[in-house]
Amino acid sequence: MNILVIHGPNLHLLGRRKPELYGTATLARLNADIKKRAGELGFRVRAFQSNCEGGIIDLLTRHAAWADALVINPGAYTHYSYAIRDAIEALELPAVEAHLTDISRREPFRRVSVIKPVCLAQFKGEGAGSYLKALDYCASIKGK
Repeated sequence: MNILVIHGPNLHLLGRRKPELYGTATLARLNADIKKRAGELGFRVRAFQSNCEGGIIDLLTRHAAWADALVINPGAYTHYSYAIRDAIEALELPAVEAHLTDISRREPFRRVSVIKPVCLAQFKGEGAGSYLKALDYCASIKGK
């Protein structure tokens, strides 16, 4: 199974940005953890990070034919990017939303995900574990 992982804006700042909230692990460490779990599951992964809404859509479009599923943390775009939502829906790629923090317990503007309705599942609030659970979920839908 080929898994496309997309990290949204500011995730390149992991390890430096609010470590009390997001932890001290860097994006490189997070990607290493993702690739390790993917390998254990027999998956191949392509992981990307973009700070730009259009860049995320371009990545989705460019890699959709390769991917069997998508794991996405849209970052702040979670709450208002109908463009990313529409791209996920249009590509009909099985998608899973992942968040390091529990967005349902954050500031009111962060509690709503416009991406969630086009995803099969959402994992949040477990740091890197949210991404690993998303990969495990992909394993559960493999072949469906």
